[in-house]
Formats: sequence, structure tokens, C-alpha cells
Amino acid sequence: MNAKKAERRRIVRYLAPLLLALGAVHPLIGRAQNAQWLDPNVTQQSIDSTICRPGYADTVAPPFDRAMALKDHLLAQQGIDRDDGPAYALDRRVPIVLGGAPDAVSNLALLPWAGRGGKRRKVLLTVRLKRCVCAGRMSLAKAQAEILGNWVHEYGRLARMACGDPASSNLAAAADDAR
Repeated sequence: MNAKKAERRRIVRYLAPLLLALGAVHPLIGRAQNAQWLDPNVTQQSIDSTICRPGYADTVAPPFDRAMALKDHLLAQQGIDRDDGPAYALDRRVPIVLGGAPDAVSNLALLPWAGRGGKRRKVLLTVRLKRCVCAGRMSLAKAQAEILGNWVHEYGRLARMACGDPASSNLAAAADDAR
């Protein structure tokens, strides 16, 4: 039995990165959320007093110097020279404003700032998804699944969702598409 489990783990370990790299991500993969990535204080019932409250993220985010120490650790762990660090952002797989755990190391990753899958685009999309959650047009769980799924591929659709102020519904997407 142990040999079969080991073989399955080995197959998953080799195939998962390949499938992700090819963009062959099944829609349900993003829905399988890691509980360690989520803040247990943020639920669908608590969004008005947590993520939808102005300034919420600033009240729960770790101090800047701690975040930079975590970024330096990830750079070293991935073999990226510290001098190249400014090209990368410390990213939360589930952002704080979508109920992500602010200080869970397992929720952290590095993303390049630029590019289609870069941090700048993810921030714009995160703001859009938060706006949809707070406007009641999307559940918190759905927003979390979208950001954990293949958001790069779905960016155009997600960034153009009408949530909140209809006059500004396409501003983030339009500004980003121009770059």
C-alpha cells in the first residue's frame, strides 16, 4: 500500500507543474482552498466588519520590515539574487482583502511585478473581486476560487465584471490593457 501511495505522490509531483505550465487547469482546482491560506476571522457573514471595512488590510497586515524579511527568505529559497529582488513582489496566494491569512507563510509566494501574470495585474483584479464581494454580486468563496484559479487566463472576463460603481466598471481593465 505504501508503494502505491508513493507512486501516486511521485506522479502528482511531476505532472502538476506540467499541467499548470500548460494552462490545463481544471476549474475546480482553484476551489480546493488550503485552509492555512485563509483568515478564519473573514467569512461571508463577517465581510462588512472585515474586508469591506475601509482600511481593514492595514489593520491586520504584518509590519513592513517583517514582510520584507519574508520576501528575502523566499528570494533566497528560490535562488534569486537579492539584487534582483525589486523585480519581484511578495504575493499572497489569497490576498488579505479577499480573506487571505495575513501572516501565514504558506500563503506567501513571489510574483514578478510586470507581465500578464504579474503582481500589478493581480492587484487590479483583486480590487475588482473585492468590490464584487462587497457589493453582494459575488460570494467570498467564489472570489477566493477565482484568484486561486487560472486568473491570468480569466483576467479579461474577471476585470470587466460590473460591480459597484457602473461608471468605473471597466477602468481598471482599460488602464491595464493600455500598458
